[in-house]
Amino acid sequence: MDEQKQVEIAGIRLSNPDKVLFAGQGATKAGLAAHYERVAERMLPHVGNRPVSFVRCPDGDSDQCFYQRHGGAGFPDAIRRIEISQKDGGRDDYLYVDDLKGIIAAVQMSVLEFHIWGSRIGDIERPDRLVFDLDPDEALGFADVRRAAFAVRDRLDAFGLKSVALVTGGKGIHVVAPLECRAEWPEVKQFARGLAMRMASEDSERYVAQAAKEKRAGRIYIDWLRNERSATAIAPYSTRAKAGAPVATPVSWDELEGVEAANSFGIGDMAERLARPDPWAQSAGWRQAITRGMLDAVG
Repeated sequence: MDEQKQVEIAGIRLSNPDKVLFAGQGATKAGLAAHYERVAERMLPHVGNRPVSFVRCPDGDSDQCFYQRHGGAGFPDAIRRIEISQKDGGRDDYLYVDDLKGIIAAVQMSVLEFHIWGSRIGDIERPDRLVFDLDPDEALGFADVRRAAFAVRDRLDAFGLKSVALVTGGKGIHVVAPLECRAEWPEVKQFARGLAMRMASEDSERYVAQAAKEKRAGRIYIDWLRNERSATAIAPYSTRAKAGAPVATPVSWDELEGVEAANSFGIGDMAERLARPDPWAQSAGWRQAITRGMLDAVG
């Protein structure tokens, strides 16, 4: 057997390991698998045991890609399945991973992006993270997005909710507040909507809380819709199916001051970042939740 056909990571054999998945960098399937092996220790606490949607790009980032959240024929056992009830009363199988083997199995299937639910399979109806996705109009620069991220952070602080920042590898920033699993989806969504609407109302020249593209001109869309059942957000340390092989990267608030773009970090930067302290480490010990008083305060 050809030696290149024998590449194996975490017990998963990679077929065609030299296949280029990021054309601009020459990054191969084996190189992508090595990235996830490298970041797994930091990635899995955020990704493991959550329903996940994949962005699969069978011919790499420069060709057609598609989302997949349900299993299908040929899916390896390392990618787990969970049956979840639907709005119409039916049930369907969703996907999740719980270890490095599952992540590498996804890479074998040319998955370039991992998008996660805000709740875990053990308590689907109670999210453990609140996410605001700051999506800028094309006319705005990254400095505007940074300013918005700090504004959202300060609003959350005023409610007693501490948060962390993720540069998404695209154009924006996610502000994420870890939660205890107390409130259910409707309450978390209500709070997110109320906070976003209030910010947009008080500074309508800078922010918008409605998804319509025509309303975003010169503004930053505070996307609160990530906070509903079955909605997803890009996972920390996931690559993006974009030129440059960018990585959605956790940063500290102090570090964010000096970040120049949401796609500042790529696969090649991860070894250096992993040698530094985890910028989100403290958040694992936070105990905070959406309360009735918070819901009343945002209206």
